[in-house]
Amino acid sequence: MRILGIDPGYAIVGYGVIEAKNGLYHPIEYGAVTTRAGDDFGLRLKEIYEGMTELLRQHRPQAAAVEKLYFTNNKTTGIGVAEARGVILLSLSQAQVPLFEYTPMQVKQAVTGYGKALKPQVQEMTRRLLKLPSIPKPDDTADALALAICHGQAAGSALRRNLLERAREPGKAI
Repeated sequence: MRILGIDPGYAIVGYGVIEAKNGLYHPIEYGAVTTRAGDDFGLRLKEIYEGMTELLRQHRPQAAAVEKLYFTNNKTTGIGVAEARGVILLSLSQAQVPLFEYTPMQVKQAVTGYGKALKPQVQEMTRRLLKLPSIPKPDDTADALALAICHGQAAGSALRRNLLERAREPGKAI
């Protein structure tokens, strides 16, 4: 299964495309869509949309794993991230790629076996699982790859396969 992991943001959108098969993970491509801080916010959203559309066209993933949003202290930043996330979800919907959302704790649990693992532990396990020479940079890219691995772990369950079939119906998201 080809999986696109996405760590949403409006300055940096981390992405990672992996192939998951028989419990093994192989990196296809990873990196980040970046926008400039001084640019008009609408232009930044357009750049994110175009970058995501090109990734989807090029790699044709069978599923997308996106981090669920949660607000902590800075709600202003959270609103911008939510707007960027909306553009990302639009591009996924237009490409008819099923969407799966995971919390940071679910990702940590899937990648390290411990839901309260620290970020460096998740990054190192991501590197090991994908047999990469170093931890991908920026951090958003490593986070996106971890999201893709998380979905690869979850997609193997009978429940998740059932949900995937339902998500393939037009207009559905899981």
